[in-house]
Amino acid sequence: MSIFLDTGNVAEIKRFRRMGIVRGVTTNPTILLKEGVTGGMHGIEQRMREIAEVIAPFPLSVEVTTRDPERALCQALMFASWAENIVVKVTIHGPDGELENIEVIHELETAHNVRVNVTAMMSAQQCFLAALAGASYVSIFGGRINNMGYNACGEIAKLRQVLDRTGLRSEIIVGSTREVLNVIEWLEAGAHIVTVVPELLKGMLVHPYSKETVQMFLKDAAKAELLFEDGFEATVPPHGLELAVAAGNGAGAPR
Repeated sequence: MSIFLDTGNVAEIKRFRRMGIVRGVTTNPTILLKEGVTGGMHGIEQRMREIAEVIAPFPLSVEVTTRDPERALCQALMFASWAENIVVKVTIHGPDGELENIEVIHELETAHNVRVNVTAMMSAQQCFLAALAGASYVSIFGGRINNMGYNACGEIAKLRQVLDRTGLRSEIIVGSTREVLNVIEWLEAGAHIVTVVPELLKGMLVHPYSKETVQMFLKDAAKAELLFEDGFEATVPPHGLELAVAAGNGAGAPR
């Protein structure tokens, strides 16, 4: 079970990488636009190469930006050439339900040995078909499923059972995470990976009662130090601390 960071912010990625709690990073065009990536494809390449180096050997997902199957294939091969740990994201189908993306996914995985993260899926059945096509990762949008009035845990559990029974190697990524609670409940339901934005990950780490407890510990520790210092100073002989320590160690004592 792992957590992937959903961001293009290098500083945040480095921060959580130092903590040792992130096992990968996912991006998409919306995220990169939000993070101020400019310069077209050259700017994307620079940012992706930088992130890939920071998190290596963990995976970095980079999404194709075209709906044309031939261009998507070429773009995917280019992305994969930037770093060994880059995984290419491809949506399950086109904007109007075009089916050619599955062909692209299958060709990338089977003919070019490029790992694919199939994204924008809302059901176990979509994920199952992507897994059959050979996808390394199948991404189901748990938050959006919940927003539609369904419990994403049910879809995740069904999908995990089917993948395990059929022996398909795809790992389940659950994204579109809205609440801290989602992370544990989705992992418990059977997800291999849950993606979170940096602010949500901070929310997982920091608890108001933990803050209150730490503050109490530090306050009591400060009081204890004062008591210790007062008691310690009262026992130090006039000749000073060094003489007292030496005497305690037997230094200068007659043999």
